[in-house]
Amino acid sequence: MNRARNRAGGCLVAALLVCSIPQALAEQEREPVNLQENESVQQLIEEVAAQGVPDAWLRNAFAEANYSQGVLDAMDGAAERRLRWFEYRDIFLKQQRIEEGAAFMQVHADTLARAEEVYGVPGSIITAIIGVETYYGRHKGQHRVLDSLSTLAFYHPTRGDFFRGELAAFLEIAYEQEVDPADLYGSYAGAMGYPQFIPTSYQAYAIDFDGDGHRDLWENSVDAIGSVANYFAEHGWQRDGAIYHEATGPDELPDALVFNQTFAPSITVADMKAAGIEPQEPLDDALRVVPLAFEMDEEHTRYRLGENNFYVITRYNHSHLYAMAVTELAEAIEQQVEEQG
Repeated sequence: MNRARNRAGGCLVAALLVCSIPQALAEQEREPVNLQENESVQQLIEEVAAQGVPDAWLRNAFAEANYSQGVLDAMDGAAERRLRWFEYRDIFLKQQRIEEGAAFMQVHADTLARAEEVYGVPGSIITAIIGVETYYGRHKGQHRVLDSLSTLAFYHPTRGDFFRGELAAFLEIAYEQEVDPADLYGSYAGAMGYPQFIPTSYQAYAIDFDGDGHRDLWENSVDAIGSVANYFAEHGWQRDGAIYHEATGPDELPDALVFNQTFAPSITVADMKAAGIEPQEPLDDALRVVPLAFEMDEEHTRYRLGENNFYVITRYNHSHLYAMAVTELAEAIEQQVEEQG
C-alpha cells in the first residue's frame, strides 16, 4: 500500500518552506469547518480507498477530524526562520539536555551500538536527533495528527498538495497498525513519534528494529533508534566520515561564497582558501564542502566547512542551524559520557 510519493522534503521541511498566511484567509477561517462537506476530502477518501483502506473506515476517521486555525498559525513561526545561531543554539545546548542525552545513551547502549554497526551512524548522533526532536521521547507533540494534517491538506494556502500526500500516508499507517487515527498525537506539522517522522518518511524509513513484527515510533524507542539510523544511511551517511571542520576567515563574509546552504557539498577547499577562509587542519584542496558561517554573538562569526554528513543531517530538517545544533549536542553528549566513565 505504500504509494510512491515525493519524499525529498525530509522529516520536517514542511515547517520550513511555507509562506505567510494571508490575513484575509486567516480571518475567514477562524470559524469551525465541516471537513466532511469539503469536496477534496471526498476525493482523498476515494484515492486512499483505492490503496486498500476501507471506505467506511476512512469516513469514520474524517468524522473525527477537526479544523485548527492554530496549526496554520504555527506553521509560520519555525525557530529556524527567525533565530540567529547563538540564539538557536541556546535552546538545545543546555546542560540538562546534555545530561539526559548521556543517560539515554547508557540506557540504550546495546541498541545504539547495534544501529551503528548496521548503519554506520554514531549513537551520539541518533541520540542527539531524538534529543532535539522530542527531548528523548518526552515531548512527542500535543496536536492530534489527524487534525493537523487535515487542516494543512485542505486549508493551507500554498502547501496543500504536499500535506494531502502526508495525510493519505498517515491514514494508511493508522489502518495498517490497527490504531484509531484520532488517538495519535504529534507536532503541528504532522510529525510523529520519538524521531518526529512525517508520514511519508515513516512509510519509507521506519523499521522494526526489535523484531516484534511492528514498526512503532510512538512508544518503541528501539524501533525509533533503528529508524533514525536507517533514515541517515538511506540519505547517504558516510561511516566514520567527518561532519564539519573548523576554519578561520575575515571579519566580513566574502562575497565570492554563498554560506549556510543546505545543498550537497559543491565548493572545494581550494575555493575556500582563495576566498580567505583557511581550515584549521590539513584538508585536500579538492575536497568539496558546504561553506558555513555561524553568529556566535552580536559581533563575532565562526567559520566551518561542512562535509557530506553535515548535508545528510540537513535532509532530516532543511536548516543549517538544526544540523549544527544536532552535531554540537552529539559532541557534548559524548563528552558527558566520557566524563561519567
